[in-house]
Amino acid sequence: MADQNDKTTRQDRTSRDDRLKSALRENLKRRKAQARERSASVDPSQNEDGSLNEGAAGEAGK
Repeated sequence: MADQNDKTTRQDRTSRDDRLKSALRENLKRRKAQARERSASVDPSQNEDGSLNEGAAGEAGK
């Protein structure tokens, strides 16, 4: 009887591990796609170095 419980527990664990692997893989794919979209769209309010583009207002303060 203990052997049957061990098999069931092992099968449950394997099934759970497979589901977790699939979920993690899908999550990684989604995050990579989001990162590609963010890097493809350039934010016009920031310069190449990441600082904010203050325009004329920033020059007036100098």
